[in-house]
Amino acid sequence: MASRLNPYISFNGDAKQAMEFYQTVFGGTLDMNTFAEFGQPDAPDGIMHSQLESDNGFTLMASDTPPGMEYNPGTNIAVSLSGDDGDELKGYWEKLTDGGIVAMPLEKQMWGDEFGMVVDKFGISWMVNITQV
Repeated sequence: MASRLNPYISFNGDAKQAMEFYQTVFGGTLDMNTFAEFGQPDAPDGIMHSQLESDNGFTLMASDTPPGMEYNPGTNIAVSLSGDDGDELKGYWEKLTDGGIVAMPLEKQMWGDEFGMVVDKFGISWMVNITQV
C-alpha cells in the first residue's frame, strides 16, 4: 500500500453516527472498530477507529475520544499519515517531531501496527501509522 495522507477527526461519543452520516454524503465503504473489540471496557460502544473509503478516492478516518483523554472542540482534527513503507513514514515522523511535542511515541500498538502522535512546531496534530505486513 502506498502511503496516504488524510484527515482524522475525534468525536465526543458520536463518531458512529457522524461516520454513518458522512457515508450518506460521500458513499463508499465504512469500517468501524469499537474500544471493546480491543479489550477496553471503559467505552464498549465507543469507536476506537473508523475509516470511510469513497468510490472516488476520498478517505476519512475518525474515532471517539478515548476515556481519560480530554475532548477539545476546535482541536479535534489531525492529519493522518499511514501505509506500510516504514522507512518513508519514519522519515516523515522524524521531520515532524523536530521542534514538536510527541504526544505518543511511534511504537508497536495493541492492534499490531506502529503508531505515534505528534504536535508539530506549528501546532498541527499528526498521527503516523505504519501497517505491519
